[in-house]
Amino acid sequence: MKTSTTLRHTLLAAALCAGLNGMAGAQDFLATAKAKVAAATSAKTKWDGPTTGPKAAADKTIVYVASDMRNGGVLGVSKGAEEAAKAIGWKIRVLDGQGTVQGRTAAFNQAIALKPAGILLGGFDAKEQAAGVKTATGSKIPVVGWHAAKEAGAVDGMFFNVTTNAQDVAEIAALHAVATSDGKAGVVVFTDSAYAVAIAKSNAMADVIKKCTGCTLLGVEDTPLADTSNRMPQLTTSLIQRHGAKWTHSLGINDLYFDFMGPTLQSAGGAAKDLKNLSGGDGSESAYQRIRTGRFQAGTVPEPLNLHGWQMVDEINRALAGEKASGYSTPVHLVTADNIKGDGGPKNSFDPDNGYRDAYKKIWAK
Repeated sequence: MKTSTTLRHTLLAAALCAGLNGMAGAQDFLATAKAKVAAATSAKTKWDGPTTGPKAAADKTIVYVASDMRNGGVLGVSKGAEEAAKAIGWKIRVLDGQGTVQGRTAAFNQAIALKPAGILLGGFDAKEQAAGVKTATGSKIPVVGWHAAKEAGAVDGMFFNVTTNAQDVAEIAALHAVATSDGKAGVVVFTDSAYAVAIAKSNAMADVIKKCTGCTLLGVEDTPLADTSNRMPQLTTSLIQRHGAKWTHSLGINDLYFDFMGPTLQSAGGAAKDLKNLSGGDGSESAYQRIRTGRFQAGTVPEPLNLHGWQMVDEINRALAGEKASGYSTPVHLVTADNIKGDGGPKNSFDPDNGYRDAYKKIWAK
């Protein structure tokens, strides 16, 4: 009897110790989430990219092949590339893949036929167009991508793929949900399995939520970015019916998912109107407007689209000079209602106040 009592006390003590350790671990995770969110929301005032490189090659023409110019991120990068091309003294042509594999293939083939100095891939996987990439590089036309692979670097036949680290982007969006809910978020993740970078992001988001012991991953919804206008209203209704008030946060790999949720959430009323949507995406103009007004989006992890356009042009210039890529990958920045007035926010974009234009012009001797 005494042995049984002692054993019971020992087991109770062990359980209590495990519980306390679990509580401590949860508090540590929450504290880490809040610290990382604070760092990601700080102002970006110092240039941390390349400061040396080749002078501008003269009189070049490049082609930007867009996945879909209806996508705000793809459009934003194209505008940056156009601005940079003007600054470096080049001509640029933009071809629209119109959101389909066939359209992108046709646009890529047209780009190669133009025999440009370089080709920029805007927002689609280089593996999808592997034949085109091989043909271009075989013809000594360097290819630089934006979101053309899940990581930055010389991958999939490209001279360089320009992107912010997808893992970091996804992690900070998910950590914001953890931090602002005090570790109690009920989360649905939206992704598009047609894109490797999207899957990398949604997997990373789901992993963060799983590590939060007080949070609940309600599901991962795979729905095409190109058809969000048709799919999201009905999908939102279905998710409200399925999860009710347990659904407190959404994480999307792109802001597009939230462009078409507002009316449905408004009509549903109740807890649905307070749903906090966060995007590890491009930082579209509509996302900025929603964040500013506090309606149906709490934050976005935008990429510096204009800066990335400049970097793409710089990488082509390095390729033409026979030099290595810069290796630069921009750090994450989280936009919320608290910091939306800085770093390009008034113009509904993330355009860092770090002097990147002057930095690239100095490299190019322009």
